[in-house]
Amino acid sequence: MRLVWTEVTALGASRGGLQELTTAEGAALCYPALTGACALRERVLVNTTARDLSLGTGGVDFVVAREGADFEESNTPVDGHIMKLRYTPLQRNLLTVEAQESPYHQVMEQLDSLEGIPVVCCGLHSQVPLVAAAIKQVDSSLRVGYVMTDQAALPLAFSTAVAQSRELGLLDATLTCGQAFGGELEAINLYSGLLAACHVQGCDVVIVGIGPGLAGTGTPFGHGGVAQGEAINAAGALGGSPIACLRMSFADERQRHQGISHHALCALGKVAAVSATAIVPYLEGQQQEFVEAQLGAFESRVEHYFAQLEQHCFTEEALRGLRVTTMGRGPADDPVFFEAAFAAGAAAGGMARFVEPPSCVKGVSRLDLGLDE
Repeated sequence: MRLVWTEVTALGASRGGLQELTTAEGAALCYPALTGACALRERVLVNTTARDLSLGTGGVDFVVAREGADFEESNTPVDGHIMKLRYTPLQRNLLTVEAQESPYHQVMEQLDSLEGIPVVCCGLHSQVPLVAAAIKQVDSSLRVGYVMTDQAALPLAFSTAVAQSRELGLLDATLTCGQAFGGELEAINLYSGLLAACHVQGCDVVIVGIGPGLAGTGTPFGHGGVAQGEAINAAGALGGSPIACLRMSFADERQRHQGISHHALCALGKVAAVSATAIVPYLEGQQQEFVEAQLGAFESRVEHYFAQLEQHCFTEEALRGLRVTTMGRGPADDPVFFEAAFAAGAAAGGMARFVEPPSCVKGVSRLDLGLDE
């Protein structure tokens, strides 16, 4: 870890819980709830580790402390006794939805089922707004919630995509669980978070996914994608209807991410202990043959249900002006990635409208969700 004292040279935009700024070291982010907001020419202590390592997501500096600050903003009393970022210098108490002092405590005491609602389990953060847009494309009246787990970025405020998705009405509720924080509700773990999203926030569909900043090592289990399998397990254990959002690409140069990524195959084949539905987007030619071969060789500890769309379902209009990229690639650069995320959202939207669930067989069956061409 590298910590440097420096000076704030410019103030940028501020949005829900995050302040952008520039220091003499470079671009930096401040979380006012942790340190108080920064002022121009103020001397601050920044963590430069990620930028020094030339990392992608998170490759900026983060404000750790402000010299001589009164910390009035960060010292504002908060109800709740559950600690997040616990046992670190920045640990903070928050009101979680399950806690005894929560207005929802008695409700949470009684809950143990999701009652069949669709839970879309994502492997990448960039899939979240795409899934949400596809659900809204099916039925704009559906209430869509996002539950962020703690295997990547911990502050929800770090995600520009989520902030913009809330503003545009693609997401109707947010919840952060585990050590993640900053959602409209906080939960101690994913199980409580799912139950709260369903019964407290009233969501018709819940999207589960990590925050920005997926880690990967090229090893079978050494990547953030395993969180997708854990989400499937939680959704299934609570009586939800898990839908796996397949990470797919034919633009990624890495062989392990061609077709259906090894992250998704690991989550479904090695981590998931309950059945999930996975929707394959419409493909043609060599791409179709490649994915058919992958699924033909796919082995899993439990039986999953694969279905394939009979038409394309991604439309940029459904994003309501939101710009989404994955590894710097947009829809024109990596269309299959976007189609796969939309396919999962379309299926979830259809299920939530009490449309008959996909009639699937082991392997790949053709599925028509009744979407317009």
